[in-house]
Amino acid sequence: MATVELRFSAQPEHVRTARLVAAAVARRAGVDEAVLDEVRLAVGEACSRAVGLHRSHGIDAPVRVVLTEEEKLFSIEVGDEVPGSGVGASAVPGVRGGPAPDDELDDGAEDEMGLAVISGLVDDVEVTSGESGGVIRMSWPTTPATVLP
Repeated sequence: MATVELRFSAQPEHVRTARLVAAAVARRAGVDEAVLDEVRLAVGEACSRAVGLHRSHGIDAPVRVVLTEEEKLFSIEVGDEVPGSGVGASAVPGVRGGPAPDDELDDGAEDEMGLAVISGLVDDVEVTSGESGGVIRMSWPTTPATVLP
């Protein structure tokens, strides 16, 4: 199992770099070429959401992106440091996870829209949150690399 971890300051200009890194690692992991645009878009949405949450809540901690290659699965986790940032996840079709109790986001509609876009791009997506922040976990199947003689 190979893992790449990326941390970046919550600035919108760093989202592009996260998308490029995710697509490169996904390609190396064996994600189908036809799906790479979806990977890029989903990671862009998740990272943009995390950046927006950090900026709107005045959090200086970096956004975390963990890319993991397993035997037949490639997964990406985008984490933020905003307590209860998974609010609204249960309202978005196709997203596993639920709202954190006693916490609301001022930009809840925008948050749900971002999660809806992600769920439209990724078949396997899960949103979790807690006191230390939230995580969007997305995964795609991989095909083993062909070994040339």
